[in-house]
Amino acid sequence: MISLKSLQEISVMREGGRKLAQVMAQLISLVRPGIPTRELDRAARALILDSGGELAFEGYDGFPGAICTSINEEVVHSVPSSRVLKEGDIVTLDIGLTWQGWFLDMARTVPVGNIDKATMRLCKVTQESLDIGMKKAKAGNKVGGIGYAVQQFVEKNGYNVVRELCGHGIGKNLHEDPKVLNYGERDTGLVLKEGMVICIEPMVTVGDWKLKRSKDGHGFETKDGSLSCHFEDTVAITSSGPQVLTRSE
Repeated sequence: MISLKSLQEISVMREGGRKLAQVMAQLISLVRPGIPTRELDRAARALILDSGGELAFEGYDGFPGAICTSINEEVVHSVPSSRVLKEGDIVTLDIGLTWQGWFLDMARTVPVGNIDKATMRLCKVTQESLDIGMKKAKAGNKVGGIGYAVQQFVEKNGYNVVRELCGHGIGKNLHEDPKVLNYGERDTGLVLKEGMVICIEPMVTVGDWKLKRSKDGHGFETKDGSLSCHFEDTVAITSSGPQVLTRSE
């Protein structure tokens, strides 16, 4: 079942989204070679609670962390650990909070120190694919158009999109209907309506898009060990077009 949010409810979610974006900015500033991902998790926990929000991920399906920290071939949902970030790595920070009972969710892939040009290009294309997908998130369009736009752009640039995981609706629950795929046909799926709030989250791989479970039991990584990248925002469908709720500007 898809829940439609009122303008007032979207306004409250926007408040939470701005707080989450501010937490993300502070967290990104801490990323450096030599830091264990567990330390980023501790920092995120403090930042989320200091913002007045509540932890969204901890305990969800048994997840033990406040955030997900996925490195290189790890795509999503990796548990923060003693693993230390190295120069040239990329790490995806996937973070969420609840604000006045509403969930917000976002992700950014961040360079650790200096990264090579090929890795930088992967990050740039993935981020651009998110922006391209969001432009299709308009009332009257079909949800399949988002995935179609993402897939066409990503594959045109020589990469692949993950098919085993996808974006989702969000609101009083972290994961709601509809599913928001990163691939598909343009004129398929349900019609987007004003009041829907969705998470669009391209997951892009250099090699094959097939995944396997990580050893931590929560994360997913590329089956062929190839590099991956992930960007995500929470987006409201409004009469004036898509509104990104998880950005501070």
